[in-house]
Amino acid sequence: MDWNANRDHLLANVGRLQELSPDTVKGYLTASGAGRRTAHLDEKTRQLVALAVAVTTRCDGCISIHSNEALKAGATREQLAEALGVAVAMNAGAALVYSTRALEAFDAA
Repeated sequence: MDWNANRDHLLANVGRLQELSPDTVKGYLTASGAGRRTAHLDEKTRQLVALAVAVTTRCDGCISIHSNEALKAGATREQLAEALGVAVAMNAGAALVYSTRALEAFDAA
């Protein structure tokens, strides 16, 4: 995949959506920028968290945007790898937790 082209394409499409539904995009931008207002996390950390979440939600567009933003914020490949390790652990952990729920549902049937 050409991640740069993907990011450019995505941003153009968001611009088109904004023309059709400006409040939708405005709402997203408000939610997305809320963390910057409190400044409890630095930008690099926010972008690494966003990348980990993007991986767990399988959002290619999010990956293309937030990988670029993480790089601009000074993230290293090693920091990215550590954040992605957390994402992998969380996905495995979620599967483990929901496996117990599937067992409960099976036993209740």
